[in-house]
Amino acid sequence: MDPLRYLCEQRGYFTRAMAREVGYDDKAVSLMVRKKHWHRFRRGYYCLTDIWKSLDPVSRHLVRCRAVLHSLGGERVALSHVSGLVAHGIDVWGYPLDRVHVTRLDGASSRLEGDVVHHRGASTSAEIVELDGLRVFAPARCAIEHGTRATSESALVSFDAALRARRCTIEDLAAAFQRMGDWPGARHLHIPLRMADGAAESVGESRGRWLFWSFGLPAPLLQYEVRDENGDLRGICDWCWPERRTMGEFDGRSKYGRLLRPGIEPGDVVFAEKRREDELRELTGMSMVRLVWEDYERPRITAARLSRLLGAA
Repeated sequence: MDPLRYLCEQRGYFTRAMAREVGYDDKAVSLMVRKKHWHRFRRGYYCLTDIWKSLDPVSRHLVRCRAVLHSLGGERVALSHVSGLVAHGIDVWGYPLDRVHVTRLDGASSRLEGDVVHHRGASTSAEIVELDGLRVFAPARCAIEHGTRATSESALVSFDAALRARRCTIEDLAAAFQRMGDWPGARHLHIPLRMADGAAESVGESRGRWLFWSFGLPAPLLQYEVRDENGDLRGICDWCWPERRTMGEFDGRSKYGRLLRPGIEPGDVVFAEKRREDELRELTGMSMVRLVWEDYERPRITAARLSRLLGAA
């Protein structure tokens, strides 16, 4: 196997020095980049273009994180903020992933340096863990740090995700907020922190919860179970307003991708989902409302629609 391909598959990148070790001089490196066989994502760091194109934005950010820690040295910094969340496998939304965030452990000052944001903050060794060779701050701290620089909606998404993935508890988040509550940008986090709930199973569900709160709509029950007359579970809805006789679900494209098994046509999946919805409505006597990503791009219109449906119900 090509040793550079092996490096990309294992760690996501190789350096110019690594390429030189297997026979590529500077001229050859430049040629490979010019012909788009290699992709240079930061100075001195490369990935095979076909592998880089196969990565989603979160995976690319994780590769950047590995490259940055390699270049800065493992003892001087640790991943934090949104980069720490990505390293912990916690969902993020609504925040750019073009720069890696690290917190200095050597007392160096805060600064922006190319594709790296250096933060200065008090820390202890107990707050730092090692994940697959990466030094990273604890999940709760990363979540609160991220929230200080993000919107309340983005913070709620990651708070819910951290709880859902069991990377931390609500008590951990509350303790981290208490320690960092006077940090710049932290004051708005008391609302998403009170709302945080690991029962929200996706980014889309968390965004829906934020929309409901923002426009004064009733808070729904999460993961509402529907059972038949024998007590057998027939389905679980993302949201439910029992007193309004309304159920709700978020329909992201990834949901149908998960349901699409080998040999099953997309139309079959949609039909099966429609039959499931019909059954849930028949069993409960409730109506069903569905939201998609586009609905969150027009929040006022979506909120007005939901208000009418919930009010009518």
